[in-house]
Amino acid sequence: MCFSHRTTNAFQKLATTLRPFQIQSSPKAILNYDSLVDARLVKTGFDPNTSRSNFKVMDFLRRGDLSHARNLFDQMPHKNAITTNLIISSYVKQGDIYTARKLFDTMLQRTAVTWTILIGGYSQRNEFSEGFKLFAEMQRSGTRPDYVTFVTLLSGCAELNDANEVVQVHACIVKLGCDSVLMVRNSLIDSYCKTHYLDLARRMFEEMPKRDSVTFNALITGYSKDGLSEEAIQFFLEMQNLGYKPSDFTFAAVLCAVIGLDDLKFGQQVHGCVVKTNFVWNVFVGNALLDFYSKLDCPIEARKLFDEMPKLDSVSYNIMITGHVWNGQFKECLDLFRLLQFSKFDRRQFPFATMLSMAAVTSNLEMGKQIHSQTIMTTADSEISVANALVDMYAKCNRFKEAKAIFSDLSYRSQIPWTALISAYVQNGLHEEGLEMFNDMRRANVSADQATFASILRATANLASLSLGRQLHSPLLKSGFMSNVFSGSALLDMYAKCGSMKDALQTFQEMPKRNLVSWNALISAYAQNGDGKGTFKTFEQMVQSGFVPDSVSFLSVLTACSHCGLVEEGFKYFDSMTCLYKLVPKREHYASMIDVLCRSGRFDEAEKLMAQMPFEPDEIIWSSILNACRIHKNQELATKAANQLFNMVELRDAAPYVSMSNIYAAAGKWDSVGKVKKAMRERGVRKITAHSWVEIKHKIHVFTANDKSHPQMGEIRGKIDVLANQMGKEGYKPDTSCTLQNEEEEIKAESLKYHSERLAIAYALISTPVGTPIVVMKNLRACTDCHTAIKFISKIVEREITVRDSSRFHRFRDGFCSCGDYW
Repeated sequence: MCFSHRTTNAFQKLATTLRPFQIQSSPKAILNYDSLVDARLVKTGFDPNTSRSNFKVMDFLRRGDLSHARNLFDQMPHKNAITTNLIISSYVKQGDIYTARKLFDTMLQRTAVTWTILIGGYSQRNEFSEGFKLFAEMQRSGTRPDYVTFVTLLSGCAELNDANEVVQVHACIVKLGCDSVLMVRNSLIDSYCKTHYLDLARRMFEEMPKRDSVTFNALITGYSKDGLSEEAIQFFLEMQNLGYKPSDFTFAAVLCAVIGLDDLKFGQQVHGCVVKTNFVWNVFVGNALLDFYSKLDCPIEARKLFDEMPKLDSVSYNIMITGHVWNGQFKECLDLFRLLQFSKFDRRQFPFATMLSMAAVTSNLEMGKQIHSQTIMTTADSEISVANALVDMYAKCNRFKEAKAIFSDLSYRSQIPWTALISAYVQNGLHEEGLEMFNDMRRANVSADQATFASILRATANLASLSLGRQLHSPLLKSGFMSNVFSGSALLDMYAKCGSMKDALQTFQEMPKRNLVSWNALISAYAQNGDGKGTFKTFEQMVQSGFVPDSVSFLSVLTACSHCGLVEEGFKYFDSMTCLYKLVPKREHYASMIDVLCRSGRFDEAEKLMAQMPFEPDEIIWSSILNACRIHKNQELATKAANQLFNMVELRDAAPYVSMSNIYAAAGKWDSVGKVKKAMRERGVRKITAHSWVEIKHKIHVFTANDKSHPQMGEIRGKIDVLANQMGKEGYKPDTSCTLQNEEEEIKAESLKYHSERLAIAYALISTPVGTPIVVMKNLRACTDCHTAIKFISKIVEREITVRDSSRFHRFRDGFCSCGDYW
């Protein structure tokens, strides 16, 4: 064999360089870059200078000094692929994919390792599509990928949108003969599971001649995340029967499946298996157990495990804090968060989103602002989940300016921030703003989810826009959300509140699945419409179908008893609630029963029941007593109830003042009426302006008493005058006690004619064909005179007129009301 002179000199230098290390007595030799040569000398073309520089670069990188390593690399006259790969790899590890890509693009010669490193960088960032593009470019360049390339590329697959690319990678794997490598097969199974192609993953699993624990882990995780918990657990049992040892990933996936099955006993068995296999020390498995106990409503067990865990991390705290929030244990949540702040863990990983959701639920703006400040200090506010939570917190605290400012700065707007704003608008009674936001969301091509539809249906129900509700019905069907009982129940509730019990009942009958929520929605619909028979019948049908009524079911039934004056039925259901179903009555159940008794004039029994309550009467209870006293002219008890209400510090509702004024006015005590009005002014309480609205040709028309702003007001008032003459001939006499003015009877009667609901009805009469049913909504209760007048109007015009006030529905037909004048 013949060597060149240069080669011979290189070997001589190598021998000279290595000789001192053979006789070095110290175990820690000091590196001498002038004498040390790259062990891969042959690959570098036997250039000692390049080899020495490579060693210097590698040493800088080993010490984490990328800056000096890059400076030295840039000064090297001759570079090789090995050192370039190391520099690119270091940028990838630091998350600087942009600089890594720039350096990659300058390389003239790239090995499979070079391509794989950069593909791995995109995979780490969950940018599978970018990694796949690079993989395709690698193939076009003629570089042959190896099994490491495939495993690295597939590790970045995470979404359903990646499924087509995974299939193409699979074909390439088979073509290049890498499908026999177990690691590659496991990666493919994992990718198919992540893209929800479980049938392909299962088929690959069944065709595999060899499997390991990783294979089973991929399937258990995939089936568990797809909600197929039973199948996931079956794989776990098969894994154990075949003798494969579970890993930390196995236990985490199995516990996730157990949560899906809501099986506490099996989860405790898995906990025992964790202890036996000595994984209890593993913080990853410990966190999975914490999550399991938290989500299965076992806060005591979760806290005990948390206190006993040998090692904790920020995830451990996050799980416990989230669990406390779910259980409404806000004090415990705050205590744990304060403890977390004194820990050494990365503050960016703190559960800011959870804490912000707690601030939103409790409307604690001050706490929300403090958390916001911490997110800014830790730059966690740039994370999308935290930013979304900030939008939700400010919106729910009624600070829409701040919420919209953060919303506008979001780099990516998913359904979550849109829905947060929409739901907050609706919860604060800003229904029109919520609808406008929903329209903006649709124009931005963001798909609505179940929560979005639930909020927008609620807005539609409160506006009583039946036409809009029907428009929403169609996209709800197309989206497939009708199969969800909560979406179906929201649609049912919308139809009921818009006065269409026919559509509400049809929606219920067309539900593919029904649960307690959907039954409660139908029971509530009948109760709101004052249909006692329908309410009781539906309740019994629910029980016969095997569902156990809850406190919501009984509240609707008791409401129906109150609306229909069914005292004995009210006692029957109240007793069955406590005795038969062992439910503890809440404040609202007592309030309904007291309302039933007071409306029937049984004030002694009502006071006796109040004395038995485990809590003090609140504003709702005293208000219902006061209203009943007005009906039955019980001035003594009314004064007592009014004093209780007026002494409440946070009372801002004008209704009690108005009721008391009505009582005094009916008794002719105008001085007392004046005193009540003075008290209202001193406390800053203002009477809410009564307004009614009606939907005509997809447009809502709003009226207030004595309104003159409508462009057709001349025709409307003319229609009212015609009706007034006809009503007089039928025997109608104005009930002037409904006015609180100390005026002449004739003036009082004239003012009653133009109450908001009558204006709305008159407009509907002149704007719709003869015989068309009319539905009018009012924000306050209708007065007794209007109730009487509308009965006469329904008979004269021969139409069904439905009026939904703040309390209930009134259906007028042929001179009668569905409430039987009991309201």
